[in-house]
Amino acid sequence: MKLIECPRDAMQGLSTFIPTMLKVNYINQLLKVGFDTIDAGSFVSPKAIPQLHDTADVLNRLDWDGGASKLLVIVANTRGAEDAATFERITYLGFPLSMSETFQQRNTNKSIAEALQTLEAIKNICLRSGKKLVTYISMGFGNPYGDPYDADGVAQFVDRLMVLGSDVTSLADTIGVSTPAAIRSLFTTLSARHPQAEIGVHLHSTPQAAREKIAAAYEAGCRRFDGAIKGFGGCPMANDDLVGNLATETILAFLEEKGVATGIDPTQFNAAWKMADEIFPKH
Repeated sequence: MKLIECPRDAMQGLSTFIPTMLKVNYINQLLKVGFDTIDAGSFVSPKAIPQLHDTADVLNRLDWDGGASKLLVIVANTRGAEDAATFERITYLGFPLSMSETFQQRNTNKSIAEALQTLEAIKNICLRSGKKLVTYISMGFGNPYGDPYDADGVAQFVDRLMVLGSDVTSLADTIGVSTPAAIRSLFTTLSARHPQAEIGVHLHSTPQAAREKIAAAYEAGCRRFDGAIKGFGGCPMANDDLVGNLATETILAFLEEKGVATGIDPTQFNAAWKMADEIFPKH
């Protein structure tokens, strides 16, 4: 079971800047919790995501004695990937590849065809630098723009990613439109088609619908979940109305009910949970 905590996703859409040292202190606490991976920041244009323009500074200030979690950062082009690859402590470079042409343009200023070329170049950077590539299939359960979508198209996308050599694929419900039935069906299909691949989910949801979505993914065999404490966040490029991340505590409660070992230290998690209240409502 791999749990990925996503402070980057929780912070990126906020308009009031969170001071760098608050970010550092929060991620330092998350490093103590026992998450497999922390999605800690992004190397994208400050014009696109001004909240995270200090990612490099944050990374340079982290206390690595706190825990063994791996770090992931988001990149949108080869320049960002090259910059991120210089950080020894970063394990994963994440790239958002959309099923929707409209969203791909909004998110990375590229067509899907251009994004696939960029993804191949980023994979080569990963190979040279010893990093791993995580590809997020944005709008993986539908889009609000009327762009074509079907589950077969997602499967064909994943086929291409396997050929390209993406190390991890994450099905992203960017606007929270997935249903338990759709999650179960798509994940079952993809895991059967690529049984050796690591496929996870990055779901956005209302709190009311979160548990049944988690259950659907888990029962279909998913063992990699992205979440954010208290469900903060969402994608600022997606829609006017943000639908938050899966709350990490909801994921943990479900897994505990199932008797699944998570490796999470409850005392350290509780400290991070309280710290989130000090950061996010003020910003």
